[in-house]
Amino acid sequence: MTTTDETQKKSLWLRIEENLLELNAGELSGQAKEAAIQKIAGDLDNEGFNVTKSGGKMMQLRWALDDMLKVGRPLMKDFNDAIAALSLEDVQDPYSATNNLIDNLGQTWEEIKKAERRPEVIGIIEETRLDLLTIKAKELPENESIRYLIGKQVEREVIVNKLGITEKKLAEVEAEIAKEKAERERVASLLEKVDGKSEEEKVKHLITNDVAEELIIEMAGFDQDAINNVKKAMEEELKEQQRLAEEAAAKKKAESAGPALEDISSDDMIDYIDSIREIMEFSEVEKEIRTMCDQSAIPNCLVDIAVSDPDKLDELEKEAEG
Repeated sequence: MTTTDETQKKSLWLRIEENLLELNAGELSGQAKEAAIQKIAGDLDNEGFNVTKSGGKMMQLRWALDDMLKVGRPLMKDFNDAIAALSLEDVQDPYSATNNLIDNLGQTWEEIKKAERRPEVIGIIEETRLDLLTIKAKELPENESIRYLIGKQVEREVIVNKLGITEKKLAEVEAEIAKEKAERERVASLLEKVDGKSEEEKVKHLITNDVAEELIIEMAGFDQDAINNVKKAMEEELKEQQRLAEEAAAKKKAESAGPALEDISSDDMIDYIDSIREIMEFSEVEKEIRTMCDQSAIPNCLVDIAVSDPDKLDELEKEAEG
């Protein structure tokens, strides 16, 4: 007795019909019919079905052959033709597809309506759906094909086998999907925080939180024009903020530099020069001189003269003294 995993998974009625499919109905009469029955029974015995040792199983085989001769063709021809005609849309719901197939074939083949045959038909429909999904997936780029089957809730092992990919590749795509899911959850949370706000406020909130434009369009429902308008307004706002910041920095720098040379009074000039000379007694290093002068609030114009042309301080002092 020889068996295989494939035949062991199939029921007797299906294996009988598959064997009948190989016969020519026009040549089955008299001794040829009985010889065919005995041969099929023997083959089924070898697969482990023990047909010749069971009267009931032998009768099942004989009735199936009688039905084939009555119709003029084997059941499996009609069955296979019906399966081959199914589209991916037809098998989206395997149970509904099974009902339709049994109802159609049942008009000719009464035996297909038996309840014990339904589970196997469902299994074939499900396998057909998987094959059609795989064909569709293979039309897509590799990552998209994997995503497609994951989206159709195909088991991981089946995806690896059907697409001929590695577990590592599948895990990479699964990680990408998980990352995208986490980002969608983050965006949903961001949208909750601006619920009830204006469209502009919502878009601005999402942009400032680094949400991709594609997700803004998809999850928030705003079009590209709305996004572009908000981005333009934000750019103008940023430019104005930058302008104000530059003005403030310039003002601060001017205030820090102190008054221009011509705006310093005579008395202040003398005081500043005295302070510079004291500082220069401590150090001759320009950086240190500038630091101490800055701490003493001495105008930059005098500091520049002190480090570049210290003799000019004498001239300025004389002018200040009159």
